[in-house]
Amino acid sequence: MSYRQTIDFLLHDWLVVESLRSRARFADHSRETFDSVLDTCERIAREKFAPFNRLSDTEEPWFDGEKVHLPKASHEAAEAYFASGMLAAAQDYELGGMQLPCVVEMAANSFFSKAGIGIGGGGMLTSGNANLLMAHGTPMQREVFAKNEFAGRFTGTMCLSEPQAGSSLSDVATRAVPDGADFANDPLGARYRLRGNKMWISNGENELAENIVHLVLAKIPGEDGKLIAGTRGISIFIVPKKLVDEAGQLTGERNDVSLAGLNHKLGYRGIPNTLLNFGEGKFPVRGASGAGWDGAGAGAIGYLVGRPGEGLRCMFHMMNEARIAVGLGATMLGCAGYEASLDYAKTRPQGRPMGVGGKDASKPQVPIIEHADVKRMLLAQKSYCEGALALELYCARLVDDLHTGDDAAKARAHLLLEVLTPIAKSWPSEWCLEANSLAIQVLGGYGYTRDFPVEQYWRDNRLNMIHEGTHGIQALDLLGRKVVMDGGAGLDLVRATMAETVGRAMAVETLVSHAESLAAASEHLAAATGSAWSTGSPDEALANATPYLQAFGHVVIAWIWLAVAVRAAAAPADAAQRGRLAACRYFFHYELPKINAWFGVVSTRDDTCRTMSEASF
Repeated sequence: MSYRQTIDFLLHDWLVVESLRSRARFADHSRETFDSVLDTCERIAREKFAPFNRLSDTEEPWFDGEKVHLPKASHEAAEAYFASGMLAAAQDYELGGMQLPCVVEMAANSFFSKAGIGIGGGGMLTSGNANLLMAHGTPMQREVFAKNEFAGRFTGTMCLSEPQAGSSLSDVATRAVPDGADFANDPLGARYRLRGNKMWISNGENELAENIVHLVLAKIPGEDGKLIAGTRGISIFIVPKKLVDEAGQLTGERNDVSLAGLNHKLGYRGIPNTLLNFGEGKFPVRGASGAGWDGAGAGAIGYLVGRPGEGLRCMFHMMNEARIAVGLGATMLGCAGYEASLDYAKTRPQGRPMGVGGKDASKPQVPIIEHADVKRMLLAQKSYCEGALALELYCARLVDDLHTGDDAAKARAHLLLEVLTPIAKSWPSEWCLEANSLAIQVLGGYGYTRDFPVEQYWRDNRLNMIHEGTHGIQALDLLGRKVVMDGGAGLDLVRATMAETVGRAMAVETLVSHAESLAAASEHLAAATGSAWSTGSPDEALANATPYLQAFGHVVIAWIWLAVAVRAAAAPADAAQRGRLAACRYFFHYELPKINAWFGVVSTRDDTCRTMSEASF
């Protein structure tokens, strides 16, 4: 069964995406237009990305003091991706978009992540940057910056972290001061001068497009010249690498944004990861004196997005889709490893079947896929990766309801996404990484060498537990905010939706035991959540937030698998459906029981980790 067959089943048989055509925004589409987009992306990924995945890993970006160099294949892949129109796939026709549903857009983009996640310019960042500007920018900012990003003329970044403040955005120290009265009403937005340093900026310097649009978090000093403590004072600014005019044309003047260095990574090497300096004076910009600076005109030019102090509110507008996209990227690396190890297992002869009298050395060797333990590792990968894929597409389908559904659908999607997004980001980043580890194990010693791609998939995937909010941060968000907000309304809705699936599965004889197991797991989830918060102490409740995330994630994937299995059981029996039902069975028998240990430490508020002293380490 090919990956495309899996996508088609999930989109059309399970999620029934053609039903979206009843909404005005998608009325022009059909199964044929959706398939055409998938066909195009699959072809581009096969021709421009997959053949160069290893090249992007071995020929790392390098800096000559003026610009970052990437292999020719990276430029060609980026050009092909930009030309496909996928940067604007979900946008209005008037913006050059296709008005695709989010679920189809993400399914189409998955081909690129699977073929070469480190090639092609990181479209997710550019489209996320532009989407933020469409939601919070002025009409001029949308026209000049967002529209040119959707067209592929400009690429985009998100500049959040700083060397001294990784995930702790309240400690951001980059300053932004008004650029004098002459520029308070600049057509591109209220103009500021920025000075500071940003780190871990993907594609912070490249030559893939005419310009780079940096979205930079910075603090505007108060009247006393001091930065406001915490996140309340954070604003967000457009800081282009090259200055532009009101028509979006380059003025020929470079902004004061300079590359301080490249980070040399374990994996994901094809996309340059940078340290950027803003306003250090390497590229001084003409203009009014930057009030509050030492020297006239110091600082990089930035244009305020939204209102002062609302930077995080603007940024989190794009977080749901960005985190779903990260989860989908992790999933696709898992799928790539699964396919590689499956192909290997089918062709690698080793060992002989165990008969009643032991092994018969006179008989020929069998492919290793005939061995039960190899089947176990392949089934684990299949259950992790296809389960995660179904979850990501389900969440993307909820995004469509959030944007285009009726009021009831929007409210339901909002609540479900609040709870499911931390899991959609984190669960694949942990368990599809484990799938990559199992893929290496299937290949044995060969898997540990660079003669096969599975070791690169593991290295590339290891990033996904870190970026867009680390694993621990997602866990704190889930247990500390999402499941208790609005009196637990989001958690209640997730459990009610699971109960609906349980009800449907109880009508399928072969799924009754799974349905009963999921119902029990849902009760365990509710009890553990209540026990964690029973003392009202955040310290006690959150000390085991990560085991809670792991257990909750397993319950969610079990639910997703049961929902998929209900549809598979109703379809004509063939090898593909039997494979889905077997993966579902594997997950319920081998994986779901793990929640008992995780929920155990959550329910008892185990203090082993919380009370461990530094000296004792």
